[in-house]
Amino acid sequence: MDNDVTRLELRREYPDPIEDVWSALTESERTARWIGPWTGEAGVGNTIALSMTAEEGSEPSHAVIRECDPPKRLVMDLQNKEEPTWRVELTLTPRGDGTVLDFVHLMPKTDWDTSDILKGWHFYLDRLSASLVGEPVPEWDGYTPPTLEA
Repeated sequence: MDNDVTRLELRREYPDPIEDVWSALTESERTARWIGPWTGEAGVGNTIALSMTAEEGSEPSHAVIRECDPPKRLVMDLQNKEEPTWRVELTLTPRGDGTVLDFVHLMPKTDWDTSDILKGWHFYLDRLSASLVGEPVPEWDGYTPPTLEA
């Protein structure tokens, strides 16, 4: 393991089939429901622009697609202004009729409090869960991830 890299890992299980979870992670119409829509041409080596709708006033972030193996694996480098590039790895595995999502976020070590970043990813994955079952997605104000509740 690279000592200059921070690795954040989350695992979520969904009752939905792998193809449905994959489309919720990759189709702009579906990503718009939980994280935000994206524009550009999908494909390894291509750059897309992701508009994170829960990030009020934020400009679209660019993401370079590094790996894409439908419906099992997607790896992207998220390029944020004035921040280091973040690698996000999404690995889907079927389990019974459902799907397991292993989410990995790699970023250069900084003096940032990674608990805020981890809370943000919990927030977005909770929004994904809600969107998969057609429920309203959580809002940031008052949000507490289940693992961080007192």
